[in-house]
Amino acid sequence: MKTYSAKPGEITRDWYVVDAEGKTLGRLATQIADTLRGKRKPQFTPHVDTGDFVVVINAAQVKVTGNKAEAKKYHRHTGRPGSLRSETFRDVIVRRPEVPIEMAVRGMLPKNSLGRSLLKKLKVYPTTEHPHAAQKPSPLEI
Repeated sequence: MKTYSAKPGEITRDWYVVDAEGKTLGRLATQIADTLRGKRKPQFTPHVDTGDFVVVINAAQVKVTGNKAEAKKYHRHTGRPGSLRSETFRDVIVRRPEVPIEMAVRGMLPKNSLGRSLLKKLKVYPTTEHPHAAQKPSPLEI
């Protein structure tokens, strides 16, 4: 029997909506990363984008356990010498609520062009409103 390898033209992409309210950040991100990669499908091929689109709503209500709200740091660099900026999870979730989920999922995807294209299929919104109702996303149970 030959091993099945998915071709880019044979893949059907579904849309899923995930409610992040009250969910733990890391556990939510692993399920989202698996869906973006296509690991929930029998046609999964490691080097081909076989995944689905994921819309995350209520990103501002995601939780972290323990002392991570104060201890977890997010770093960014402006490119100038000595300009490393650090913020805690609590500060980032107030300023830009979509960043913690996007960064957690980005860390779980491949570090190459495939991973960058997979990340474009992730849509994160801080409230329940999103512009993807026309795609009829089905709820993804996590």
